[in-house]
Amino acid sequence: MRAPTYLAYDYPLLGAFWTMLVLFLWIMWFILLFRVVTDVFRDDGLNGWAKAGWLVFCVVLPFLGVFVYVIARGANMGRRETTRAREQREEFDACIRKTAADGSGSVDELTRLAEVRDRGAITDEEFRRAKDLVLHGRGPAEPPGTAGSDASTR
Repeated sequence: MRAPTYLAYDYPLLGAFWTMLVLFLWIMWFILLFRVVTDVFRDDGLNGWAKAGWLVFCVVLPFLGVFVYVIARGANMGRRETTRAREQREEFDACIRKTAADGSGSVDELTRLAEVRDRGAITDEEFRRAKDLVLHGRGPAEPPGTAGSDASTR
């Protein structure tokens, strides 16, 4: 008869650590491979043939291709990534500045309209129509009677 086997004895603790190490290195390898492939595609300094050559080298001989790429072009990978991140940040900041500038214009226009209404120069209905024009982006509100009265007098 066969004696019962225990799983703990068939797979020792050192074997579990070895499996975890191999799995960790395998995941790191794929991360490095994808970083190299994305760097090849994002690099504007390489022409199409150079990109194709690096990709073929990384596909045909993956370990050697990736390690040679990291040795030959690895120092500039970080610089290119930093430059790209800086450009994205500047683009984002410019978009925020533009949006903030557009928003402050309508706030200033609404403040001016409220002051004109408080002085009694326009009615509440005219204020409401002018406010709708400013908030819906149809341009600055014209004082009431300026555009319509010129057209009717001619």
